[in-house]
Amino acid sequence: MTRPAALVAASHGTSSAAGQAAVAALVAAVRRASPDLVVEDAFVDVQRPDVASVLDALGAGHDPVIVPLLLSAGYHVHVDLAREAARASGQALLGAALGPDDRLVEVLCERLREAGLRDDDRVVLAAAGSSDVRAVADCRDVGRRLARRIGRPVAVGFLSAARPALADAISRTRATHPVSRVVVASYLLAPGYFHDLAVAAGANVTTAPLLRPDAPPPAAIVELVLDRFAAARVVSRAA
Repeated sequence: MTRPAALVAASHGTSSAAGQAAVAALVAAVRRASPDLVVEDAFVDVQRPDVASVLDALGAGHDPVIVPLLLSAGYHVHVDLAREAARASGQALLGAALGPDDRLVEVLCERLREAGLRDDDRVVLAAAGSSDVRAVADCRDVGRRLARRIGRPVAVGFLSAARPALADAISRTRATHPVSRVVVASYLLAPGYFHDLAVAAGANVTTAPLLRPDAPPPAAIVELVLDRFAAARVVSRAA
């Protein structure tokens, strides 16, 4: 008998109440969009339940697909979540990270519009950063996509582990274009520690993260989560 699938929405976790609410709203929207699908919250760090506990609870009754609610595929995807998928008692699959994806770029553009982007503004993409070069490459890819979409250069700065640091990227941009405002496009999923760092990095304007605590999650991100789930199952069947 074929077991029903389950989507395990694995986010990083945060101590920020606003960030927790924003991610919870995303997962709730995924449930509403696919009411026949079992959708479970799980967290890599900070919050509970952890991914292993959720996989254990699903047991042999479901075929779980872990969908990382992470914007790039770094250590958490390639090591932490891959390890949990391999250890699971059932047949657990691991989907791809949410980014890079043009739907995320469209949300970045919407946040820039909300922030009042001007024609002469200079844009710096703020990414969390990672020691994994693949994750850094993912972020630079998004920077290039955003530049094409808005028709102007986009520098990329990181908040940890990678270089240039966001504050340095802002300073360099300001030094090169001293009469322009520097606008940071926050390439962060939700409010929290890293978004607070982005706000404090010295730009003239910093956009809201992709998930706003005061608004429903963008339909494009809900669609993206479900697409990552479906793609993982297609790859598994093909294999």
